[in-house]
Amino acid sequence: MTLADAVAHLSPERWEKANRLLLRKALAEFAHERLIAPERDGEAYVVRSDDGLTRYRFTATRRALDHWQVDAGSITRHRDGGELPLAALDFFIELKNSLGLSDEILPVYLEEISSTLSGTCYKLTKPQVPVAELARSGFQAIETGMTEGHPCFVANNGRLGFGVHEYLSYAPETASPVRLVWLAAHRSRAAFTAGVGIEYESFVRDELGEATVERFEGVLRDQGLDPADYLLIPVHPWQWWNKLTVTFAAEVARRHLVCLGEGEDEYLAQQSIRTFFNTSHPEKHYVKTALSVLNMGFMRGLSAAYMEATPAINDWLAQLIEGDPVLKATGLSVIRERAAVGYRHLEYEKATDRYSPYRKMLAALWRESPVASLRDGESLATMASLLHVDHEGACFAGALIERSGLAPTEWLRRYLRAYYTPLLHSFYAYDLVYMPHGENVILVLKDGVVQRAVYKDIAEEIAVMDPDAVLPPTVERLRVDVPEDKKLLSVFTDVFDCFFRFLAADLATEGILEEDGFWRTVAEVTREYQESVPELADKFERYDLFAPEFALSCLNRLQLRDNRQMVDLADPSGALQLVGYLKNPIAGF
Repeated sequence: MTLADAVAHLSPERWEKANRLLLRKALAEFAHERLIAPERDGEAYVVRSDDGLTRYRFTATRRALDHWQVDAGSITRHRDGGELPLAALDFFIELKNSLGLSDEILPVYLEEISSTLSGTCYKLTKPQVPVAELARSGFQAIETGMTEGHPCFVANNGRLGFGVHEYLSYAPETASPVRLVWLAAHRSRAAFTAGVGIEYESFVRDELGEATVERFEGVLRDQGLDPADYLLIPVHPWQWWNKLTVTFAAEVARRHLVCLGEGEDEYLAQQSIRTFFNTSHPEKHYVKTALSVLNMGFMRGLSAAYMEATPAINDWLAQLIEGDPVLKATGLSVIRERAAVGYRHLEYEKATDRYSPYRKMLAALWRESPVASLRDGESLATMASLLHVDHEGACFAGALIERSGLAPTEWLRRYLRAYYTPLLHSFYAYDLVYMPHGENVILVLKDGVVQRAVYKDIAEEIAVMDPDAVLPPTVERLRVDVPEDKKLLSVFTDVFDCFFRFLAADLATEGILEEDGFWRTVAEVTREYQESVPELADKFERYDLFAPEFALSCLNRLQLRDNRQMVDLADPSGALQLVGYLKNPIAGF
């Protein structure tokens, strides 16, 4: 690739389109979070800059949950009586005070916006695949076919740390095959933990293959080292080149870490960017790696200390689901994080607290592949894909409904029973909450119909909100202290506001299902679940899903305030940015 080829996607036409799309999202989501208050101006709305001199005009449809559906083509920018071109970076500077961007955060946020725009330009170069075709595609074609990241976050593809050549090698949308780098880590500083029935030697041989393990052990012996003294750790190539070779130089020099080379298998980066799917052997485990890249409000490292309890937490949750008839009936499963390995850099540990990115530079985990559990005729898709809209404005969820031949409400009901009912039951029966966003859920489909849901990202994302729950010692870290009035936000915010809001709007826009029909179906599935477990009636009363309103919890406000560490991990609920209330769309049913 020549120097110029690396930026071939950055053309004036694509840049203009990317800016328009990003401004559409910024106006919609910032209005939703009440950072800006668009004023009515005839048929249109107007948003003014901090100094009042620049005006953004656009048309929009207002929907349930105060959702703003802004028409991208309608946005214009005016100053001093003339029209100006749209430029996202200018927008953030012009509205800096309204958005609460400090002098310190603003340039870094602009860098994340620039990176997100660049990613959009790249996606605009790809062949345009209509959703009807995507709906018949395989798991990884859907995964790399997404054009949008998180539906709420405006700066959702920051990936600060990647140069353009690394973007082209490692971003999921580029679908470039990746081989992982393998290190040998001395057992005095590394630990391997695994779920019940897994033993290190055989696990590593199954994952890597006999020949590769022999090759790696040969590298150690050639340096006069004993393979029995070391554990193998898979590493993201970016992490090796950019972090470990420099930041962990002492460990390499002292042979606490030895680079063994690349493995044989090829992997594809998933939407979460640091998790890899094995394309050489799809039934083998996913590998999740540490990646010291800033993306969507966090450095995407992986904590060695956290890894130690990970397999036990996964086993605990899998057992709980297995033993619960309601969860079992929905078909829910989790793909367990079966094994984990972490490396402790003792000097950085002495110098930092447990939340420091320096403690999250070298760890990995192996997560089950959902491929092995598929039955005849079934296929997989990340749930995030339901919100994917193609170049003709058609949404993936609509294409699945079309393919299924079912009435839209019936299709929706089956999806809700698979995805939403297990979330409700976990909450009401066990005070257990997940982070059930689109990237953390995989849907099992058959002829376009959702058969069941697979939850993932278990150990880092689930929590138990009952102070009196009896938990095994290895699982104790899941316990969180959440004020009573905020507990149900795990459903209202994560599910209603951050996912259903968009799905309902997409289906209504295409004329597939009216909003009322969407929310009535959500209400019916909620009631159907509640009637199936009358013994939990007092919990349903205490945490009322049909309450007239709920607190609006704002995600962009978190990132605009601090894009390096959005949430204090020691006090996640204390970090919430709550601004007023939203009308509950199922309250009327």
